[in-house]
Amino acid sequence: MALVTRRRNAGQISGESIVIEAAWMYYHDGLNQTEIAGQLGVSRATVVNYLQEAKTRGFIRISLSASAFTTHQLAQDLREKYNLTAAYVVPDGNGRDEDTLMRVARGAGEWLPSLLEPGDRLGVAWGRTIFEVAEALEHSQTGDVAGDITVSQLVGSMATPYGFTAEICSAHMAQRLGAKCINLHAPAVLSDPDLAARLRAEPIIRDQIEALSRCNKAIFAAGSCDHTSHVVSSGVASHADLDWYIAQGATGVLCGRFIDAKGRSIPGDLDARIIGVELDRLLNLDMGLLVSTGADKVAPMQAAIAGGYVTHVVTSSSTAAGMLAE
Repeated sequence: MALVTRRRNAGQISGESIVIEAAWMYYHDGLNQTEIAGQLGVSRATVVNYLQEAKTRGFIRISLSASAFTTHQLAQDLREKYNLTAAYVVPDGNGRDEDTLMRVARGAGEWLPSLLEPGDRLGVAWGRTIFEVAEALEHSQTGDVAGDITVSQLVGSMATPYGFTAEICSAHMAQRLGAKCINLHAPAVLSDPDLAARLRAEPIIRDQIEALSRCNKAIFAAGSCDHTSHVVSSGVASHADLDWYIAQGATGVLCGRFIDAKGRSIPGDLDARIIGVELDRLLNLDMGLLVSTGADKVAPMQAAIAGGYVTHVVTSSSTAAGMLAE
């Protein structure tokens, strides 16, 4: 918990200062709400409002130790079953998928800075989950590491009905980490394989793609193979493409590319038209952080792990239980 400042003389403070004073008394001095009310000469209900306002205005930040989520039984079972370096498992959110996704993203945002070191080159995928992880990151959480990290966009740009395009995901991640950013200034997918090959050969794009080979860490989500998935709604794959890949055994989607149950890339026409990281570049990294949640993500997550792309996982308790039951 961090608090920006402190001020006493309760009887003479007002406005923003009294909100800060109440927060200091509660979080640093360890006083309860009734004791604070007595010192400030206000009602207990007013103190409650002050503390809520302090949170809303960003005067305080509360975080839980990562060990609370990486050492309990579900996390340890997940780590042992899938031979992971670590797993971070958060409680489900009130039975609502949206609440659970936001909890998982918040958990990943709190954990990620501790997994980074000076000089790291972090590859960042795209999608709703990765966008929310970037949004959950607190500025300057990386301390001395900030500024020594490079973030690279793993997948090209795309038209999307959502606000979480690939370039936004990587740019926000870099901004929150205080890192340098290398965007991939090309469409994620083109209509013609020859045009895609020529574009990959362009010096600017070639250098940006080459930068991906120098990533030693990556963060990504596992996509499902259904007709409502982001890989279809964003226009990376058509419904016909999806049906073809499913017929070839597709189980999940990783960075816009289809993988089977063993995590093997399924070659097809789409691969020749994609501008982005090739999956073999995600093997043998110092960290492959998989952030996903939901019953429909169990099989894709298992596939990504089987393929050797994953060293760390952030997920929800129900998803972890589903992965352990399989």
